[in-house]
Amino acid sequence: MIRAYIALGSNLEAPAQQLQQALSALDDLADTRLVACSSFYRSPPMAGMDQPDYLNAVAAIDTSLAPLALLDALQGIEQQQGRERHTRWGARTLDLDMVLYGDQAIEHERLTVPHYGMAERAFVLIPLFELAPQLTLPDGRQLATLLAQCPPQTLFIR
Repeated sequence: MIRAYIALGSNLEAPAQQLQQALSALDDLADTRLVACSSFYRSPPMAGMDQPDYLNAVAAIDTSLAPLALLDALQGIEQQQGRERHTRWGARTLDLDMVLYGDQAIEHERLTVPHYGMAERAFVLIPLFELAPQLTLPDGRQLATLLAQCPPQTLFIR
């Protein structure tokens, strides 16, 4: 089993319910077990988009699914919960991003792990830190250092 961290976000159609349903779906995945979930955090949309605030969290899972199989499963959960992909950083019922997959660095046309934008996103770093404060990324960077260097962003615990 590999420990993976999944970032969850929603700002449409009852975001708290969307995240709860996604957590249940993660726990129901074959060869996967939900280990923990951070608190839920409210954050403004990226890039000043005119849309509702997001509710974000990070889940820790143990899985024996290969990275691309896990990605396919995450995208399946998004689709089951009504995700439509129209605009980059657009409003969504559910967004599931694989932030980390064990200690692996993955560069694939469909998947980059560690997640390419995590170092600039407090809505990922803070919930991840809540779950794994001593975490070291595959490139040797400490999560605590990334968090300290992250541009200031307003988050509210829900």
